[in-house]
Amino acid sequence: MTPGQSLAAILLAMMIGAGSTWQVQEWRLDKMLAEQAGLHQGELAAVSAAAAKQVSAEQGKRLALEKTLATSDQQHTRELSDAQRNQALLRDRLATADVRLSVLLDATDSASGCNVPATSGAPGVVHGARRAQLEPAHAQRIIAITDAGDQGLIALRACQAYARAIAR
Repeated sequence: MTPGQSLAAILLAMMIGAGSTWQVQEWRLDKMLAEQAGLHQGELAAVSAAAAKQVSAEQGKRLALEKTLATSDQQHTRELSDAQRNQALLRDRLATADVRLSVLLDATDSASGCNVPATSGAPGVVHGARRAQLEPAHAQRIIAITDAGDQGLIALRACQAYARAIAR
């Protein structure tokens, strides 16, 4: 072999070695990139699963809150309806004189100067106390005022229950 041929053979061997080294490096890099891509996909899947779980939990909480609010609304609607029905019955009984409203008189109040005789013959809870009966028109106005007050209290309780449920 001539020195030129041996030099060419050495150069050829070096080129083949360098090429094969580059090929091996490329394979290693491809393998490493594939592993990183697989790890990245796994991390993305874990993050997606955690987010889906959190969304599901929040939806469960929202549905439970909606159910609680619906039940509370039904209860307050029922209370309001019952109060209105009781007020209507009382108004009807007052109108037919089936029931009469009366007030207790203070027997020790000398400043009133009102000598209203106590009602007689009607059994009551307070024995021996002086009472005065109200006119039916005044009794109706008092019942209307208490009806509005009852409705306001029921609405207030409904608002408070709603605020407590939302605050949780």
